[in-house]
Amino acid sequence: MTDGIVIDRRPDGVTIVTLDRPAVLNAMTRAMHDALGSLWTELDRDRETRVVLVTGAGRAFSAGNDLNQAATTAAELPEVGRRIAALLYGIVEMQKPVVSAVRGAAVGAGLVLALAADISVVADDAFLLDGQTRVGVAAGEHAVLLWPLLSGMAKAKYLLCASQPLTGREAERIGLVSVAVPADDVLDCALEIAVRLAAGPQQAQRWTKRALAQHLLRGRAAFEQSLALELLGITGPDATEARGAFREKREPIFGARQ
Repeated sequence: MTDGIVIDRRPDGVTIVTLDRPAVLNAMTRAMHDALGSLWTELDRDRETRVVLVTGAGRAFSAGNDLNQAATTAAELPEVGRRIAALLYGIVEMQKPVVSAVRGAAVGAGLVLALAADISVVADDAFLLDGQTRVGVAAGEHAVLLWPLLSGMAKAKYLLCASQPLTGREAERIGLVSVAVPADDVLDCALEIAVRLAAGPQQAQRWTKRALAQHLLRGRAAFEQSLALELLGITGPDATEARGAFREKREPIFGARQ
C-alpha cells in the first residue's frame, strides 16, 4: 500500500482501511488518491474480505486534499478527473458493502469517501462540508450524483450552492448519512454493523447493493458533466482568487466585484 493508508484484514471478514495522517487531519496526497482508487478492485477480488470499513486516524476522518501539494496545472486536470472517478465509482461498482466511520471533519475528497460508502456512521458533532463553491469551483462529482438522491434536490441545491456545513446530527436528519451517534461510539457502531454484514448472506447483500447501484449508475451523465465543470473551474479566476486570499489571510473578492 502507500504511505498514509493502513490496511487491517481481520479474521471475521472485515477489512479496515484507515486514512493515517492524523497530524494533518488525514489530508490526502495524490499518491493516496491513486492507491484508494485501485484498492476497491483489489478488495473486491480478495476472498478473505467480505466487508470494508473505512475510517480516519485521530480526531478527523479527512480534511480533503493536502493543500501543501503543488497547485494543479491545466495539463494535470484529466488525471485529477480520473482519480475522482476511481475514488467514487470504485465503491459504487464493487460488489462488497463499504461502511464509513466518521469522526471530526469530513471535507472535500474526505466527504466523497464518507458518503459514497453504502452505510455511513458519523459522529453527532462531525463537521461535513463540500465547500467547492466557497473556493470558486462548481460543486461536482459525488455531490451532484449522491446528494439529490440522499437528501432531496431542494436541500442539495441549498447546501451545495451556499457551501453550507452540516453536523452529523443534521446530516442524519435530512437523510445524507445513515446513522449519527456520539463520537465515542462511532467506530464501535460501524464495526458492529460491518461484522454483522460479514456474517450475513453474502450473495443477497451483494445483489441488493448491485440493484441499488443502478440509481447511481444512471446518474453517470450528471456526474461527468459536473466533474468537467468542476475541473474547468479549478484553474479559473475565482479559484485563483480564493487561493490567493487563503495565502494572504483575507476574504476573497469574486466575480463582478473584482
